[in-house]
Amino acid sequence: MSQTVRGVIARSEGAEVELVDVVVPEPGPNDVVVRVQACGVCHTDLAYRDGGINDEYPFLLGHEAAGVVESVGDRVTHVAEGDFVVLNWRAVCGECRACRRGEPRYCFSTHNASRAMTLADGTELTPALGIGAFIEKTLVHEGQCTKVDPAADPAVAGLLGCGVMAGIGAAMNTGGVTRGQSVAVIGCGGVGIAAIAGARLAGASTIIGVDIDPRKLEWATDFGATDTIDSSAADPVAAIQELTGGVGADVVIDAVGRPETYEQAFYARDLAGTVVLVGVPTPDMRLEMPLLDFFGRGGSLKSSWYGDCLPEKDFPMLVDLHLQGRLPLEKFVTERISLDAVEAAFDAMKSGSVLRSVVTL
Repeated sequence: MSQTVRGVIARSEGAEVELVDVVVPEPGPNDVVVRVQACGVCHTDLAYRDGGINDEYPFLLGHEAAGVVESVGDRVTHVAEGDFVVLNWRAVCGECRACRRGEPRYCFSTHNASRAMTLADGTELTPALGIGAFIEKTLVHEGQCTKVDPAADPAVAGLLGCGVMAGIGAAMNTGGVTRGQSVAVIGCGGVGIAAIAGARLAGASTIIGVDIDPRKLEWATDFGATDTIDSSAADPVAAIQELTGGVGADVVIDAVGRPETYEQAFYARDLAGTVVLVGVPTPDMRLEMPLLDFFGRGGSLKSSWYGDCLPEKDFPMLVDLHLQGRLPLEKFVTERISLDAVEAAFDAMKSGSVLRSVVTL
């Protein structure tokens, strides 16, 4: 049977979010109802609210979440009632060309729930990234649920559902950081800090955090940066080269996603080094650089989507590392808030005063 619960929606572009009644239908054959325990407030949710993703309003916001499976459809085999899960937006299909060639992390046809959640008047909601987790209970496809160790704090584990995984994966999966390498991360917000944590976990010997905000540079140091650069006071390219013996870093990660920061990342890497773009550009941004420099410097230029992760492999591994004390995911949680404080959390995010606000239920 359907249930009516409280959830946070964006009704129109730029309007303040609202806490309203949402109808969660009975799960379809491969669907799952998850009782949400925690959901991080991510920049992507703000982008949905402000029209930066698409115009399919109203949106049910929230996607970086963990919770407990409450009920399942009659064909569900992947999870069972009572399982503690982290939600993911890469529920691989197993059948597209990427999956068939053994690269499911690039799946082109990921699954979502078969039925829509609605407002009380029947208006269908568009769930953020196919999840919609600023809500007491949400409906997702079984493949969007990844079982992890229930000993983990939901507010911590849920962060792997988006931003933290994006950053850690940018370093470890996309960038392929290995022991002894030098890594520079431009932009030390949540994703950039996660990239620093990933580089440290991978054994990088030199980890350089770059930002214009002293508070974020302090965060970078706390998460493992060996050096920091205030790019409002120094040329980051020259400073990175100076810290790496004059040659540039082996891997440079752009966690901002602007033409100027990408250009900095490109020239701050060593010859044949790797640039990873994990910050998300806007559609209007353009990059103009000499094509000869792309040819002459060699190496790899990569974009990282969801940290090139495979949730079924990466989420349990990272939770286990956290529980072993080797990955301090708890440091990402700046504040715990209620469902009715999401709009204020957006303001805190824009001010740069938090790594993550986390809604707890």
